[in-house]
Amino acid sequence: QVQLEESGGGLVQAGGSLRLSCAASKSIFAINSMGWYRQAPGKQRELVATISSRGSTNYADSVKGRFTISRDNAKNTVYLQMNSLKSEDTAVYYCNFVIALYPYWGQGTQVTVSS
Repeated sequence: QVQLEESGGGLVQAGGSLRLSCAASKSIFAINSMGWYRQAPGKQRELVATISSRGSTNYADSVKGRFTISRDNAKNTVYLQMNSLKSEDTAVYYCNFVIALYPYWGQGTQVTVSS
């Protein structure tokens, strides 16, 4: 059983930056893709960014130009660098690994942006 552990969330002022990390509990041979999703209070979970095994990235329009997703395959870790944060970025952020076409989720980390 693979477990994902997120870190890096917290409280930040608007315009600030945070870096989220998500690491798998054990070495994984083939991760199809990694990604970050978020869920704000009263809203559905939404995609933030994904990165494929080949390094191709995809971003939600709302975060393009502000967020950057990256991965370290040797460490089975995915990162999300978040710059120019806005109050509307406040949410619980979840990492997601797709391994052998099966999705695994982290427990979530709170990001709160104060205006």
